[in-house]
Amino acid sequence: MIEEIERYYGATTIQPFEQRLAQVEAALFGTPPLAYCVLAVADSEVVGLAAYSFLWPAAGSTHSLFLKELYVRPDGRRLGTGTRLMRELRAIAADRPGCSRVEWMTDRDNDGARAFYRRLGFEEFEGKVNYRVACTDPDQLG
Repeated sequence: MIEEIERYYGATTIQPFEQRLAQVEAALFGTPPLAYCVLAVADSEVVGLAAYSFLWPAAGSTHSLFLKELYVRPDGRRLGTGTRLMRELRAIAADRPGCSRVEWMTDRDNDGARAFYRRLGFEEFEGKVNYRVACTDPDQLG
């Protein structure tokens, strides 16, 4: 599914399976884990995933659940899969002491995702500008 997500975002070169597997295992099962994942399964097939981590600080001295990736395979869309994943994330955040909110981003040109979040009743937050720099070139930091 990681390869499918990469292709969805336009990747033309995909890492070999063994490298992807090692990265997923390190992220999800390392000590401590770098991230967590909720899977949606239908008819014994994985049809969606929500990858998240916790960020600190959030409001006051609390932390937030940050949804990094919500992906539903085309055959799992319009069946409530994404809604179930979002409900599960909210439940995880609510059950975690000190977690004050769930946060995520989507691309401005991802009209389908933006419409999905609006249908769930979420409003867009216009207060942030996102930046990104590769960690492989420290000279980029000036």
